Amino acid sequence: MSTPISPPPEDDAPLPAPTPVTPRPRASTAVIVLTTLAVLATLWAAQTVILPILLAVFFALVGNPVLRALRRLWIPRFVGALLVLTLGIAGAGALGLQLYGPASEWVQQAPKTLRTLAPRLKAMTQPVHQASQAAESFARATEDRPQRRVQLVQIQDNSSWRTIVATPKMLASVLAVVLLTFFFMVYGENLQRNAIAMLPDRQRRKLTVDIMQSIEHEISRYVLTISIINTLLGAVFAGVLFWMQLPLQDALLWGTVVALLNFAPYVGPLIGVLLMLLVGFVSYDGTWPNAAWAPVIPAAVYLLLHTIEGQFVTPIVLGRRMAISPLMLILALMLFGWMWGIVGLLLAVPLIVCVKLVLARVEGFEGWARLLA
Repeated sequence: MSTPISPPPEDDAPLPAPTPVTPRPRASTAVIVLTTLAVLATLWAAQTVILPILLAVFFALVGNPVLRALRRLWIPRFVGALLVLTLGIAGAGALGLQLYGPASEWVQQAPKTLRTLAPRLKAMTQPVHQASQAAESFARATEDRPQRRVQLVQIQDNSSWRTIVATPKMLASVLAVVLLTFFFMVYGENLQRNAIAMLPDRQRRKLTVDIMQSIEHEISRYVLTISIINTLLGAVFAGVLFWMQLPLQDALLWGTVVALLNFAPYVGPLIGVLLMLLVGFVSYDGTWPNAAWAPVIPAAVYLLLHTIEGQFVTPIVLGRRMAISPLMLILALMLFGWMWGIVGLLLAVPLIVCVKLVLARVEGFEGWARLLA
């Protein structure tokens, strides 16, 4: 009897169904909003700790290109960081000593200066003042109850004691910035390398290294370039003021102020124009040729230099890759200025540029980077 032959297995047998991929959970809008508010509140509350760290990172980024150039000359990173930091502190100290005298003199003469400008402003606002007095007299005439005498209590403000109390805090903050800058310059690469080593996947580590190195180089180049451009702008403006027979120390003072204000786009130049108008009306009242136009010349020169720098020099040097939307710049200046004051205004542009570069390099966030452009 023959044995029955079983049919061969079919080649088109169905394969097992793939395991369904669980979608990544997304946070709700309320959670995102609450998290953002919590982060902003933390940044505002911890500004005493955060601001020295951010300033140190900013200064370290300025010095990193110089350290890389010194490394090509076989100078160790420790020695190079010490050299760069020492030269920077020496230069800032020498400039501060030169500017302390004229700055304190301007602060002391500010009330007298405002009193000299008060007659001109009073003549301009005389109709408004008369209308206000008339309204006040009418309100008193129609009031039934007798007027009560207002007792004025003067409170003496001991500003010297406040200065004594605030000086140790300021010195501690400056010392913290200096030490953190030195440590970021020397040990920043090791910290970055150790943090990347914690990633589990080798391919992910390599990708992260490429991204962080490119971002660090671009940000260092941007910060150093902007610092050089602003310094040259302040030097040229100081030279113009010195040519207009302003004392050298005063010219250096306002050139430094202009260089610092230029780190805050839109807000800084607006403040600078107002300051230069005040400087012109105080310093060139009949003491310079063509005195009729002399008071407005510093503001006009500053506006011209800023226009050339903002519309031609910076776009040509940095290109459109570092460009930020004016609306986003204004929002960043408002946000960081509200949280951290003047330091926030100076750090707003570098911070938003860092955010844009990071978003442009991370997959899936390119749209947010284009939103900032």
